[in-house]
Amino acid sequence: MIGRSRRVAMPRARSLLPLFALPLLIAASDAPQPLSAKAQKELAGRTAGAPVSCVQLRRIQATRIVDETAIIYKESSRRWYVNQPDGGRCALLRPNRVLITHTNTSQLCGNDLVTIAEPTSPITYGACGLGEFVPYTK
Repeated sequence: MIGRSRRVAMPRARSLLPLFALPLLIAASDAPQPLSAKAQKELAGRTAGAPVSCVQLRRIQATRIVDETAIIYKESSRRWYVNQPDGGRCALLRPNRVLITHTNTSQLCGNDLVTIAEPTSPITYGACGLGEFVPYTK
């Protein structure tokens, strides 16, 4: 029949399952993930500080994607901020890609989205949510 929708009966217990599973998935994604060996090697000789929610964009001199588990925001040669994507990793992050940031403030904060793009073309791959920023000092 054209123009008519068909309703499909679904058992009530089955339709509620995603509602019960959602809090478990959210809790699992909030657990801190260890940094990759590559990220740990980059941070050797630096001391981690207490995480902060936001960083001032005007203070960031360089940004580098280490791998799918870490982005380094360099404030100076002495202070770097490491951000692990929300959930501990983002498969779109690769060292040869760039981040595009859209924000209405002078800060970049956890839960902001960054778009992942190809550096030499207009190709974008999607977006990753940011986590907290952990300062590392030398």
